[in-house]
Amino acid sequence: MKYLQGIVIFIACWMNSVNAETIYDKSRDRAIPIEISFPGDIEKCTTKTKCPVAFLSAGYGISHLKYTFISNQFNQLGYLVIAVGHELPNDPALSVSGNLFETRSENWSRGAQTLDFLKNAMSERFNKYNFEALTLIGHSNGGDISAWLGNEEKAYIRKIITLDHRRVPLPRNKNIQVFSIRASDFPADRGVLLTDKEQEKFNGCIVKILKAKHNDIADFGPLWLKKKINFLIESQLNGQSCSELKKA
Repeated sequence: MKYLQGIVIFIACWMNSVNAETIYDKSRDRAIPIEISFPGDIEKCTTKTKCPVAFLSAGYGISHLKYTFISNQFNQLGYLVIAVGHELPNDPALSVSGNLFETRSENWSRGAQTLDFLKNAMSERFNKYNFEALTLIGHSNGGDISAWLGNEEKAYIRKIITLDHRRVPLPRNKNIQVFSIRASDFPADRGVLLTDKEQEKFNGCIVKILKAKHNDIADFGPLWLKKKINFLIESQLNGQSCSELKKA
């Protein structure tokens, strides 16, 4: 009986730690799929000592549920993580022709509106978490969406981490710390990444992982790559200098 009670308690705790749901944005008639995962030590989060929050945006064509290697890491570091499904069945397909910055801007703007909506909706619901100092993290198109919102200079954004995004320029803003982890198989468009001088000026950092492939940055990617990304993220969050991160 005690064994069965232990199983019930474990299942209840596990179910409480990760919640998959859909939240409705009435203004846009848009049902947004999200997954909410909580910090490992949830009792530390109070209205007086709020825990940090990260919004996680997936790459185009990849489920927002396929980045648990990142969400689990942020949970262990004390973050509430909201993974966002940006693409809905009725959305137009992501453009693959023409000037991609122009033809894809609707997608990025829509994604940025979704993140802004979630910030306001979730902050009312989870008052033990700090939505006024958000970390945005995104892979590929999800990174483009994060950078797009960052360029709107929202006061609540403190950090942006992109995983090989390629199209939208990173914010040049001293109030937003940017960190971009790069794969090795595709270059970013001109002007997207911070130059060496800009990295110093804006306290940003660009780190390339040798032999990393753009499409491998997800749960189904190789273990060595996921471990490397986790190591770089944790080191950066812990204050390691950009020069040290580039040598890691």
